[in-house]
Amino acid sequence: MPTMMKKTYLCAVAFGASLLMQTHAVAADAITVYAAASLTNAVNELDVIYEQKNKTEVKTSYAGSSTLAKQIEAGAPADVFMSADVQWMDYLQNKQLVAPTDRINLLGNRLVVITPKDRPIKLKMDKSFDPTQVIQGKLCTGDTKSVPVGKYAKQALTSLGWWDKVQPRLVETEDVRAALNFVARGECQVGIVYATDAAISKDVVVAGIFPENTHPPIIYPVGLTKKNAESIKFYKFLQSGQAKTIFKKYGFSVLQ
Repeated sequence: MPTMMKKTYLCAVAFGASLLMQTHAVAADAITVYAAASLTNAVNELDVIYEQKNKTEVKTSYAGSSTLAKQIEAGAPADVFMSADVQWMDYLQNKQLVAPTDRINLLGNRLVVITPKDRPIKLKMDKSFDPTQVIQGKLCTGDTKSVPVGKYAKQALTSLGWWDKVQPRLVETEDVRAALNFVARGECQVGIVYATDAAISKDVVVAGIFPENTHPPIIYPVGLTKKNAESIKFYKFLQSGQAKTIFKKYGFSVLQ
């Protein structure tokens, strides 16, 4: 091989190797977060802050907590899991995918009934009230068997003696944001979502707030599904004063 061609070839190989090393470095520094759909706005804002502060890419996947937990069980590359209930974090802990020492109950929320802004109703949130007096259309919430908001909703409706009355009108969705969107578009007359979801939509209003004694406490645990320097750093960041300020901005209560 002529000397000039040989030098060019060696330079190309060196440049390619350098690019490969940089790609691996970026991949190694990236963090993948699986978070409940109701956390979307808050975690998106936190991702930007963290990336700017630490020069580390944060990749985030949002869905129902049940869907995310099953994906993690199947081998999805999540470093951090943020669930909308304790049960799905327990599920991963029981599968030995989250250690008991690597999880914390971070946030709280409230359960509310919403309606389209241009078709408001008012509900009296107690056993003496018949919700079918004002609810004639569809009622949207998460899947009542698996999605946390749906499970909370069924428990709350049952506690008030409303479940049998509204169950025939029920539309069950894959996550809380899907239920929110159905109501915002007027496709469901009412929806049961978290207070934080109601707060981020200009197209819905709150028709009632479920008493806290009608359902178990709404708790958001966060856990490490892969333990490394970067995931631990992000896990600690979620518990920082700066992160707590953002969570409170979106209406979450901070438990730690």
